[in-house]
Amino acid sequence: MVTRAESAAVTRRALLDAAAELLDLGGPAAVTLREVGARAGVSRGAPYRHFSGKDSLLTAIATESWQRIGDQVHALRADPELGASEKLRGALLTLVRVGRDRPHLYQMLFRRHGHRPEELGEGLDRVRRQLCGPADDPVADRLRAAGRFQDEFLAVVAGLVGKRNTRHYGALLLTGAHGITDMELSGHLDPDELDATAEELIDTLVRMVADAGRTA
Repeated sequence: MVTRAESAAVTRRALLDAAAELLDLGGPAAVTLREVGARAGVSRGAPYRHFSGKDSLLTAIATESWQRIGDQVHALRADPELGASEKLRGALLTLVRVGRDRPHLYQMLFRRHGHRPEELGEGLDRVRRQLCGPADDPVADRLRAAGRFQDEFLAVVAGLVGKRNTRHYGALLLTGAHGITDMELSGHLDPDELDATAEELIDTLVRMVADAGRTA
């Protein structure tokens, strides 16, 4: 016999999957609780029993996405068969592929959409919420998941350039990867015109940082 908790978990999963599909098809504007419920094949009231509103639903999608990205980077970091440069290349390409395969999700993860503190996550409020937010706070969960990705990524960077230079080169690598991804998404990264693919640019970025890290 299926318990009430198990049934609720199945419904929540169906809602999240339906919302992710709608996000991929039309961006955040396409995600409404009514459309999500219809796509998931549940009653009209079911989405409202699991999510307080559209923002809550999108935040849950973002949290799961950060968790998956963090897991992928952790797997790269823990792989004994990969060298430090290969791990870093894989971590950066993980971001590029999110932008390539799920552009609306990528934009939702990396772009700020408003001016409320919980959206911007700035300063001490962000730190407090990430570290001390209650387990049932969706925004705190998202911040913790994004923070875990950052920690995993910086650990990969440290394996190549050393701990002292980790944050400096980590910032350089992330901004470089985001720039490459945005160029590709906007159609401005034309291999015929620029004589470079996203993968080739990532390779160059990793080599440059590796060389700089050895001489720093």
